[in-house]
Amino acid sequence: MEQMRFGARLLSLPRTHEHVTAETQHLRGRQHSRDRDKQAIKYHYDRSNAFYQLFLDQRMVYSCAYFPDGDTTLDQAQVQKLDYLCRKLRLQPGEQLLDIGCGWGGLLIYAAQHYGVYGRGITLSEEQAKLARERIDAAGLADRCSVEVRDYREVQPPQGGFDKLVSVGMFEHVGGEMLDTYFRRAYSLLKPGGVFLNHGIAQDARQPFVKKNTFVTTYVFPDGELLPLNTTLHAAEMSGFEVRDVESLREHYSMTLRHWINNLEAHADEARQETDETTYRVWRLYMAGAQNAFDTGLNNLYQTLMVKPLSPGKNTLPLSRADWYTRSESGEGAPNVTL
Repeated sequence: MEQMRFGARLLSLPRTHEHVTAETQHLRGRQHSRDRDKQAIKYHYDRSNAFYQLFLDQRMVYSCAYFPDGDTTLDQAQVQKLDYLCRKLRLQPGEQLLDIGCGWGGLLIYAAQHYGVYGRGITLSEEQAKLARERIDAAGLADRCSVEVRDYREVQPPQGGFDKLVSVGMFEHVGGEMLDTYFRRAYSLLKPGGVFLNHGIAQDARQPFVKKNTFVTTYVFPDGELLPLNTTLHAAEMSGFEVRDVESLREHYSMTLRHWINNLEAHADEARQETDETTYRVWRLYMAGAQNAFDTGLNNLYQTLMVKPLSPGKNTLPLSRADWYTRSESGEGAPNVTL
């Protein structure tokens, strides 16, 4: 009876909701073309910065957090995730970092403040870029960080290439037909010996991939695609990358979503005022469904670390992961960098 009740509520979502009619059902152009990708990103991320602030952490990190234990708050877990990314990348002062799909700039700001890098972020969301720039200016980092509204296929690297690349929560928008393009582009942007950390959701390989409109692609992430990990790794290796490490954070994403749902429900009236009743219900339902998918293993979250070899079989990476775990879980052990 409980499932029937929720099913009836799902079917009651209006077919003519203004956002769906005006944007999702009428995305123009070839799927995953540059122009259409920008339309799809605008639909989801340009909805309202204030809306996202209602359920995200204070840094507005819209991706899986990192929880070392059950008592960690969302704000703490997101800081721990940011530091974990920096440690995996082995960032060093003065390095050039590209953040593909930088969101509201949380990782760029953290990496510049704590690891002394020069960071460039790209996003297709005008609203994200505007707030990210404001936050960079407020942090006094305008000389070290920048954010551009730019497609990953249009990025021009600095002379010699970027030292490090990172992509967190953007990969789900790439699409299967563009996987080779995505990894080849990332490879070309890196200098030899450079490292790329790709953080993204994967679908269980045992689940059939059906390319059709679903609740999520209709109401939440138009043109979004979740691909099996083996498909992703094959494309990465065929582009020239050597895959060095793969870590699952599946349970961590379930915990992250639980926090987001609780925050959204706690600010339900404000969310309705900032958007509308349907948007509130859709986001609440999509996040609950996503949490269930991670709880049951239908979806997973993988951080994949890849290196562009100096020459066949040669790179500068250490022989173990020990340095990833030498700093405190709170991130307080990150190096203090004088900017």
